[in-house]
Amino acid sequence: MGVDHSLASVKRIQSMAVRAAGGNYVAHRQVGNLVYLSGQISMRDDGHLFCGQVGVDLSVSEGAQAARVCMENLFVALLAAVDGNWDRIVSCVRLTGYVNSQAPFADGPKVINGASDLVVEVLGPNGEHARSAVGVSALPRNAAVEVEAIFEVRA
Repeated sequence: MGVDHSLASVKRIQSMAVRAAGGNYVAHRQVGNLVYLSGQISMRDDGHLFCGQVGVDLSVSEGAQAARVCMENLFVALLAAVDGNWDRIVSCVRLTGYVNSQAPFADGPKVINGASDLVVEVLGPNGEHARSAVGVSALPRNAAVEVEAIFEVRA
């Protein structure tokens, strides 16, 4: 199943610019047919950052929106890794989502669904993936969410 280029989400992702890495690392690294994507925080392309702790400063719904933004940023990095060719993307293997929260917050999986839902929206059944959702006490720039991913690609 190919990517539906008429989807608003696909058009949006294609219009976004790749962000420079914020430190001594790369945004993506390919090993064989797997692309490992460095974590992306919940910063929109207009510079708005979803920040603070989910469950305190943001609702679960806002956290899910933040996770979706992370996934948009991951798709931008993935497209850079495959030279802009959506047809080289085979599947999403794994997502790991980090939610800025404090105990006893237990809705981290609901937050990371924002990222998971976008992957399945864009890739269909090939977007189904393994996943972890982890609550953490802080993230870079006080971001609400950070997500990292592994994708299978064609040569």
